[in-house]
Amino acid sequence: MFKKINKFILLVAFGLIFSNPAAADRTVEDFEVWGNITALGNFGAINPNNPDLKKFRWWMEGQGRFGNDATQFTQSLIRPGLGYAITDKIVVWAGYAWAPTAEPLSIAHPFNEHRIWEQVTWADNFSFGRLSARSRFEQRFFDHNAPIAGSDDVAHRFRQLVKLAVPMPAIDPNLSFIVQSELFIAMTTVDNPGFISRGYDQNRAFVGLGYKINQYATVELGYMNQFINRPHSARPDQMMHNLVANLFLNF
Repeated sequence: MFKKINKFILLVAFGLIFSNPAAADRTVEDFEVWGNITALGNFGAINPNNPDLKKFRWWMEGQGRFGNDATQFTQSLIRPGLGYAITDKIVVWAGYAWAPTAEPLSIAHPFNEHRIWEQVTWADNFSFGRLSARSRFEQRFFDHNAPIAGSDDVAHRFRQLVKLAVPMPAIDPNLSFIVQSELFIAMTTVDNPGFISRGYDQNRAFVGLGYKINQYATVELGYMNQFINRPHSARPDQMMHNLVANLFLNF
């Protein structure tokens, strides 16, 4: 049974990465390097005698992305947030993100993006591994934003991530195989610096390895295929081949 599950996971991973029907002749490609540090914790340390404080969570994330064959800064993300644990598996969150952006995502000039975000995260352990999901809504604001007729000033977007971590005890008890995919749906049309059209926006498919350093820290390293759909823009679609390194800290 587990062999069948593992074969299925591999087929899904390769299918997500190497078969994208939306990627047509007008797609341009790039190699990028992404680095990410995400730290999560709770407020239980404020008063250990109050167990309810542990239900209140904090989130701090920082990213750096380098494109044009990893030769220049492309984008960074600073993303703080606060959450509340409804159960030991489900947490609701809200926060802010700042994303300065340059080529090849921007055209003509760099710009700043500001986001308000809300999300629900879920995670649970199964016999085959740890399965998690994240549903996120974003309200995006841009510098130099000049809305077109009939569009909104704010770009609303929905993101759905599904992730599976499969332990590899035969190699190392702290090692896991990671496969995930995140679908982005634009809910409004905005003539921002990159032009956003309502509908399918992009997909990020990742395969890699995770290693649990200790009870607080886990690292992940792998390949991400990022496809950005631009159906009604003069710009071509973009496909990024990203080398991704993540550090997750859980306090």
